[in-house]
Amino acid sequence: MRDWLSTVLEVDAASIAFDRGPHGRPLLRRPGLDCNWSHSGARLAIALGEGVRVGIDIESPKPRPRALELAHRYFHADEAAALAQLAPDVREAAFLRLWCAKEAVLKAQGRGLAFGLDRLRFDGLGGPPRLVVADAELGPVDAWTVEPLAIEGLVGSVAWCPARE
Repeated sequence: MRDWLSTVLEVDAASIAFDRGPHGRPLLRRPGLDCNWSHSGARLAIALGEGVRVGIDIESPKPRPRALELAHRYFHADEAAALAQLAPDVREAAFLRLWCAKEAVLKAQGRGLAFGLDRLRFDGLGGPPRLVVADAELGPVDAWTVEPLAIEGLVGSVAWCPARE
């Protein structure tokens, strides 16, 4: 990761340093820039943004027979209900897209999964999820951009919002 950042930022890799936010989130020690990363197996995805807080999540598709059970336990009730309405052959993929979108937002926010997956709600689970409700601590929904990632063999999302001073 440092090698990639050093190339993009045109600095020596040894000069790239991180601090920790109040909840342990790594913070790039470069004014105005934010960086986040995710890995799945041997694959690594890095998001870098200027003037924003950024989060990224990638996951390898694999059978998730307990997806609906996990959704009912951890997701917003409306999301779990929407997933339950999907045909079983598309439910696991929709669950994974939703998981990645939620995790990307929560990583950008800085508290990660500990914040609570049920404190934000997405619609459009048959395709790319759209953020429609967010806890006040996340700020206004319309301040967030959440985009699916097209990475061969992976499911992922990147999310960002304006940096808070």
